[in-house]
Amino acid sequence: MPNKPKIKLDYDHHRNQKVVLIKFAYNFKLIEQVKKLSGSRWSQTKRCWYLPVDNFNLDIFLNKISGIADTDASNIKDGGASNISTGRTKKSFSTKLPKGYLEILEQKRYAKSTIKTYTTYFRQFVDYFSGQSLEEVSVEQINDYLLKLIHEESMSSSKQNQYINAIKFYYEKVLGMEKQYYKVERPKKEEKLPDVLSKEEIASMIKLTKNLKHKSIIVIIYSCGLRRSEAINLKLTDIDSKRMLVKIRGGKGKKDRYVQLADGTLKELRKYYKEHNPLKWLFTGQKGGQYSAESIENVVKQAAKRARIKKNVYPHILRHSFATHHLEQGTDLRYIQEWLGHASSKTTERYTHVSQTDFRKFRNPLDDIMDDLD
Repeated sequence: MPNKPKIKLDYDHHRNQKVVLIKFAYNFKLIEQVKKLSGSRWSQTKRCWYLPVDNFNLDIFLNKISGIADTDASNIKDGGASNISTGRTKKSFSTKLPKGYLEILEQKRYAKSTIKTYTTYFRQFVDYFSGQSLEEVSVEQINDYLLKLIHEESMSSSKQNQYINAIKFYYEKVLGMEKQYYKVERPKKEEKLPDVLSKEEIASMIKLTKNLKHKSIIVIIYSCGLRRSEAINLKLTDIDSKRMLVKIRGGKGKKDRYVQLADGTLKELRKYYKEHNPLKWLFTGQKGGQYSAESIENVVKQAAKRARIKKNVYPHILRHSFATHHLEQGTDLRYIQEWLGHASSKTTERYTHVSQTDFRKFRNPLDDIMDDLD
């Protein structure tokens, strides 16, 4: 029986983005399989195939390739989680997940980012208990493991919850056990106020962005209150110019919704369409596929730099600003909740804390003091 071809995975930078290089000797069958991977591209300068980091999930890759090639993933490190001293080594990146873990995540159509997080954190869990059957790991041992993580790593409440959920998924969804309860208290979510730009700052970002595609990206994210992933997944057919609506498909929680299409947004999109003529996706990359999350991040940051905005500007700040500006001009909170796709009004209510509308009703006593001094 002939030996399987060998694949070597490595991190690198290519075309101003972080990528995973897929190196192997010429093999027609393997090339055809790699071509099927979402986001895969051939690099003439690197002389190999590659995937943007945002499109890469090691478990999915190994699942697709394992039957026809042997993969060396020893150089691949998780970009989203820092090393911890709970037994995590390079071995964890090639640790095999229990049968059914990845398959059920995919069957339940979890988001790619969630799959990447769960599989990364659960691999660490598997490594930590490598000398023991996972079915025999007790609740007390899991509690100790979680406490060890909390004490040894400066961890946000969100990350702690993700570790817990990754473990619970295995025992509850894969093994079919009853709901698992751990003694480690789930942390209260920090009540941080969202960052917001002024209308003048957003106007400056739009005005100083000359590239029509980049300008359209900024305009539609702000005017529709979109998440970055929602902008990436927009298709031409989602723009309904007759009803002046934009359809958001499969937003957070896999829910569809409609948002208002502003006259100014439609005007910019028409100019962009005339110049770029996209075929399927509203925003496409150089090879005609979907625009990447990293590219949108760069577009927004570069626009803020041109506008000389000193705040930390990122794509989601446009969504925060959309909600806050609507509140300031008197839009009912219920409409904003619907446009943002929030399941609970409590999530939307946080924007009332950053809106300036109520603050302007009151005169600050310092002004009286200063008036008396003049």
